[in-house]
Amino acid sequence: MKVRIDKWLWSVRIYKSRTLATDACKAGKIKLGEIQAKPAQLVGPGDEVTVRKDGFNFQFRVVQAIEKRVGAPIAVTCYEDLTPPEERNKYQVWFIQSNANTEKREKGAGRPTKKERREIDEFKDLYDWETE
Repeated sequence: MKVRIDKWLWSVRIYKSRTLATDACKAGKIKLGEIQAKPAQLVGPGDEVTVRKDGFNFQFRVVQAIEKRVGAPIAVTCYEDLTPPEERNKYQVWFIQSNANTEKREKGAGRPTKKERREIDEFKDLYDWETE
């Protein structure tokens, strides 16, 4: 059984929506073997898919072609991750750093007032200037 590559990328949870998967194909970020894949291109078991996402190159081998989105534990069984370890480590470091920089506010403090918002913005501008 073969299935459209944009559907497969969405169903195994590589992309959050089918539209994102289709757009990635149209932008030339998806390769099937060595060829740039179009959204309607068919993919089946044994095919190798290269995905360029967030500046990283991920490589997968299709184990099972599915059309419908499934839960994460089932989705992982539908492909084999062939991504080189150095690329995977680079992605994990980036992912951890991007989540570590989120802002926190004390529980129960509510939303900042207009005055507090201005002070926060001034502080951020000052801090960004000093780090450059």
